[in-house]
Amino acid sequence: MDNEQIQKNVKSSYADIVKRNTKKSFLPKIFQCCDPREMASDIGKKIGYSEEELKNVPEDANLGIGCGNPTALASIKKGETILDLGSGAGFDCFLASRETGETGKLIGVDITPEMVAQAKKNAEKGNYTNVEFRIGEIENLPVESNSIDLIISNCVINLSNQKEQVFTEAFRVAKPKGRIMISDIILLNDLPDYVKNSVEGHIACLAGAVRKDDYIHAIAKAGFTEISIDKQAPFPIELMLNDPIAEKIVRENNLTEKEIKDIANSIASISISAKKL
Repeated sequence: MDNEQIQKNVKSSYADIVKRNTKKSFLPKIFQCCDPREMASDIGKKIGYSEEELKNVPEDANLGIGCGNPTALASIKKGETILDLGSGAGFDCFLASRETGETGKLIGVDITPEMVAQAKKNAEKGNYTNVEFRIGEIENLPVESNSIDLIISNCVINLSNQKEQVFTEAFRVAKPKGRIMISDIILLNDLPDYVKNSVEGHIACLAGAVRKDDYIHAIAKAGFTEISIDKQAPFPIELMLNDPIAEKIVRENNLTEKEIKDIANSIASISISAKKL
């Protein structure tokens, strides 16, 4: 599947996530739970966000579709300009804006117009005056070269099958001595073919996962140095099942609880940092 088709599917599927209502989604009975907002909050805690962080952003900013907390490990400084690749409804941008302060600037880039529209509404609701959101591709960023102090991203680069181009663009827009802090998922074991070859697998950040060495190689090839694995942890199964696209994989393949867990155990969440000299 080429990247153009993946992008088209991403736009459609993530627009649906924005529109998702509070009805229970399809899940195996043992995983059925509360409404999506409550589950998103629970997942946020599991992947590294504090209770305070979850409460101090607009309610509709947390969609429960990340896989880490890149802002927690980024050592954000006052006055920095920060770029979020695949900013969604703005959750990580809003957290980072508190750290960089009024003299800093946040730029969120997302390919889905509905996500950008929701992020702008959330920014207005929360009176975030130092945050802006732009529609654009992470493979072709609408951002000036050598302008960014810190680049963050949360479980988005896996949506692209042009990861080397993503990191090449990140290197272009980063200032000298700029840095990246990325949360994403990697493969520990091969995924079943019905996941690897499916549209839904790509949209759910599953089929796009690569081995850790390949991920690091893409970062290094772009020119980044001092690459460090800051955190690696098992991938919470609730995270996968909160994604309505992953739910579709479960439903259409009639997966058992064991098969669901086997898929979850084949991937891990990881936080990677690097610098541009």
